[in-house]
Amino acid sequence: MTTTPLQEIDESESTFDTTAFAQQALASRQALAGVIDHTLLKPEAHREQVLKLCAEAAEYRFACAMVNPAWVSTAYAALTGTGVPVGVVVGFPLGANLSTTKREEAAALVRLGARELDMVLNIGLLKSGENGRVLSDIRGVAEIVHDAGAILKVILETSLLNLEEKLRASELACQAGADFLKTSTGFSSAGATAADVALLRGVAGGRCGVKASGGVRTLEDARAMLEAGANRIGASASVAIVQALAAP
Repeated sequence: MTTTPLQEIDESESTFDTTAFAQQALASRQALAGVIDHTLLKPEAHREQVLKLCAEAAEYRFACAMVNPAWVSTAYAALTGTGVPVGVVVGFPLGANLSTTKREEAAALVRLGARELDMVLNIGLLKSGENGRVLSDIRGVAEIVHDAGAILKVILETSLLNLEEKLRASELACQAGADFLKTSTGFSSAGATAADVALLRGVAGGRCGVKASGGVRTLEDARAMLEAGANRIGASASVAIVQALAAP
């Protein structure tokens, strides 16, 4: 079993004003759209649905259009000139791929135009206490992503972790260079909870973002996640969520 001691959190980077951010994000439909990853990850999703997702992302100015790897080129072509980036998943949805496979996938995807990559950490390694390998797995992808000027979100799949594992996974991901901690794939036993978002924010502080994803279907869901500490939301019901907010 390989272990690595967790470093002390730098208190100068450990603050995030959850209340102020939530108020700002909920101030208007435009502001709310700007913190939502408009997402389509169903395995049966086809070209017309992907193009519809991209058109909605451009119309509403969502934070990104999140698609499966096979659709990155299509999404990139559809979004070119809109200012809305393409998001994509890596090692999805299990996270149990070889680290070399994750790195190769990430490198190929940034070459195709992806600018936001959401990777699943290796849950089995985490549960085995192999902190060093978990750290290396994430860091290898982070280096490739950051070299391309893109950002990395690390999916912890919180529904499969106990409290200690959630805390350890969050700290390891922050240390390894994650730009966001993300709760869930949406393909496991449960999705995001406000309690888990608050826990992740407690570890992340201001060092990196927190993305609540999985089961966020209504404006009330999104509000709860933002008020718990999320500064990014992953949702497929993005349009309905934004439209439910009273127009300013």
